[in-house]
Amino acid sequence: MANSHNWITPYEKRINSALGSLLPDDDSILSKAIRYSVLNGGKRLRPLLVYLSSELGNSSPEAQDSVSCAVELIHCYSLIHDDLPSMDDDSLRRGMPTCHKEFGEAVAILAGDAIQPMAYYSLTNSKEIEDKHKVSLVSLLAEACGQNGMVEGQILDISENKSLSIEDLDYMHSKKTGSLIKTCLEMGGLISYLPEQEINLLSEYGEKVGLAFQIRDDIIDLQSPTEISGKTQGADILQKKITYPNLIGMERAKKRTIELCEEAQETVKKLSGDSTKLIKLSDFISNRNY
Repeated sequence: MANSHNWITPYEKRINSALGSLLPDDDSILSKAIRYSVLNGGKRLRPLLVYLSSELGNSSPEAQDSVSCAVELIHCYSLIHDDLPSMDDDSLRRGMPTCHKEFGEAVAILAGDAIQPMAYYSLTNSKEIEDKHKVSLVSLLAEACGQNGMVEGQILDISENKSLSIEDLDYMHSKKTGSLIKTCLEMGGLISYLPEQEINLLSEYGEKVGLAFQIRDDIIDLQSPTEISGKTQGADILQKKITYPNLIGMERAKKRTIELCEEAQETVKKLSGDSTKLIKLSDFISNRNY
């Protein structure tokens, strides 16, 4: 997000520093693969959602960093595995060779396997999160990335179903992308002691921007060259995936992205705290090109 809005840059630097301190730093091939996959850029959207939601209440910087690292580690592990030849078979990620291209499939799988539990370690090892909240955070994250969340979305994505409806596509994206995005906001609200009704509003916002983010990804795949997006342009077409542009057309896909972000903005305007940054973030999501 470095070339989006200047206000985001401090959050990027903060999460990159926290991740760098958490990750192993020895000369083993596994540690190199882990650091390569986690510290090679990225939008850092999920940590940003944690930071912005937790700032609405009362939480310590250490708690915010611990949760932000956890959600980004889950995201990075999922990218390593999604890129494998048995999954999406991608060769580029964030403008660099994917982990399995750089280190081989076996090391890539093991790097992902190692990164995933680091996320839970980041939560449970925090000194500023109450134990009762640690249990809730682990439960939320496990639900978001397990068989009823991100993994379900991925298995739907690699299925050979060639007759998906808009409703089917929405459901798949709500699981593969939306579940973790929504959970980031809920986790941020939890550690900052927001009341349930406020967390529910954040969750609703997450559902809207999560779907908008994925639709925009479909658009970027077709319209943004590799040197901007960091991914192979047209990869979805090569893999014969059903996406929003080829299901409802490019202009309608763009319109739906904007509508979802506008709905998300109306939702967070109901929060008692300052929702300015969440509104600005939804604007970025609807207009980004990488």
